[in-house]
Amino acid sequence: MSQLTNAIADLNEDEALRIVRQRLEAAEEPMTLVEECRRGMDIVGERYKSNEYFLGELIMSSTIFKEAMALIEPKLNGDTQAPITGRIVLGTVKGDIHNIGKDIVATLLRTNGFEVFDLGVDVEPQAFAEKLVETGAPILGLSALLTPAFESMKRTVKAVEEKGIRDKVKVIIGGAIVTRKVKDYVGADAFTRDGVDGVDMCKEFMEGMKI
Repeated sequence: MSQLTNAIADLNEDEALRIVRQRLEAAEEPMTLVEECRRGMDIVGERYKSNEYFLGELIMSSTIFKEAMALIEPKLNGDTQAPITGRIVLGTVKGDIHNIGKDIVATLLRTNGFEVFDLGVDVEPQAFAEKLVETGAPILGLSALLTPAFESMKRTVKAVEEKGIRDKVKVIIGGAIVTRKVKDYVGADAFTRDGVDGVDMCKEFMEGMKI
């Protein structure tokens, strides 16, 4: 286990950011740092499940992760503006405040040339639909880690339908608990439990391929 992974898992903010800065200055591969940060967050999740960590620790770990990503993301994007290869409206649905997986996906999408309209967490169904109309984005990414949020996902898809744009938008749901049955229930087009896989789905859709 790397020092960066340990620092994030142990909620050592200063140490984690020091390591990130040091390794970026040494021109290390940014995606390696992203993966090590993700592993640290996985450990935080495990400690939460075993009652070693609680809500306060989850919030703190999320803050550290965001700060680390803020340092890493410019290196992922490079010094020049990448051409926009796609657009996506992204967010965690109403009733759920989990953001870690969403944030990782947003970073990876931007790295792959996507313009990401990240609405944050606990987002109302109508807000997603209105942002799709405003931006013309052809993809909607909905994240959730709580089963009650499935109803919010379903209402969000319904809100998109009511705007008359459902046939123009691909809806992808993500989260550790989503399944094909959940996809069918909420009326989505695809589901994923892996950020990299989700990015690949978005790229394939933009290339006109069936997800």
